Amino acid sequence: MKESRCGICCSKCEFQNTMNCAGCLQITKPFWGEQCPVKSCVEEKKLAHCGECAQFPCALAKSFAYDEKQGDQGERLRNCQKWHAMQGEKG
Repeated sequence: MKESRCGICCSKCEFQNTMNCAGCLQITKPFWGEQCPVKSCVEEKKLAHCGECAQFPCALAKSFAYDEKQGDQGERLRNCQKWHAMQGEKG
């Protein structure tokens, strides 16, 4: 089940409650800044998430997934791959 543009599982995110974050599918601006480059990129391309992009995984997606402080060692990229595969199964 798709939860975000970049592959983060919002249901597991600590900021969902502490920052009252509804997730990027539901908001126009993230709680942590003016914009999220990944969210903006995906939405400009009119995609549901990064996994649908022909350039996936691009340098931008990788830079977020493997960021030293905020990254998740690529878990979000794997989620995007799963979501894209599930879309293909549905036809």
